[in-house]
Amino acid sequence: MTEIIGVRFRQVGKVYYFDPAGQKVPKGSGVLVETARGVEMGECTLPNKLVEDKDIVQPLKKLVRVATFEDVATLERNARLEKEAVPIAEEKIAKHNLDMKLVDVEYAFDGSKIMFYFTADGRIDFRDLVKDLASVFRTRIDLRQIGVRDETKMLGGLGRCGRPLCCSTFLDDFQPVSIKMAKEQNLSLNPVKISGTCGRLMCCLKYEQAAYEELIKSTPKVDSVVSTSHGQGVISSVNLLRGLVTVRYDGQSEVSHKTFPKGEVKVIRQPGSSGQDKAGKKAEE
Repeated sequence: MTEIIGVRFRQVGKVYYFDPAGQKVPKGSGVLVETARGVEMGECTLPNKLVEDKDIVQPLKKLVRVATFEDVATLERNARLEKEAVPIAEEKIAKHNLDMKLVDVEYAFDGSKIMFYFTADGRIDFRDLVKDLASVFRTRIDLRQIGVRDETKMLGGLGRCGRPLCCSTFLDDFQPVSIKMAKEQNLSLNPVKISGTCGRLMCCLKYEQAAYEELIKSTPKVDSVVSTSHGQGVISSVNLLRGLVTVRYDGQSEVSHKTFPKGEVKVIRQPGSSGQDKAGKKAEE
């Protein structure tokens, strides 16, 4: 077992483990830690805790110190400089006629480096731009190309549900999302209706998928032959969230439908099972 603290560097982002170096760090405290990019300031979201060694990526970086008032002032100064850097960088991008969109600017805590995040459709030759920016800011320049999902996470906004975007409020990391999830959740396959602000499939399809998978297991499938209090019929539609199934009764003169809670029907034959055609004919008699 190893003692760790969890630190987050952005308002919504991954939580990384660090060695507390023997210090007790309360939740919500500002901390300075060693990272691959140098010393950075973040927020302790997970106070001192023992975790299994297998859950840790070694080597574990150390806590430098709990943030002081001076450290907070440095972070605020960097935030002001970041805002001032945005129009300068946009002017330089336009000057070099580069097909790229500036998304965000981030200063290293000690001011030794400035990171410019941008999106672009393809590869960009920004060597001249880097030289130009370095001559203005007199420090190391790092340009990083990001995807549209990362761009949306950084900028934030409102989703089609009217609430703040999931990725910018509580989703720590992006998970793969597939069109299969939309099908299983019985959603329209119109890309406009199932795509988020970023233009990719909505993240909420993923974190609701587990619930739908459990409901699918306990709900009879469409085209199943079932026995009900009104006789034998075939399921024509299901409502997973409400736990309802609609059964079709095929008569000689008319076709009628009735809706039941899924627990009130008994499956006689699954769709695609051998002998279903015979069962289906019996349902029509």
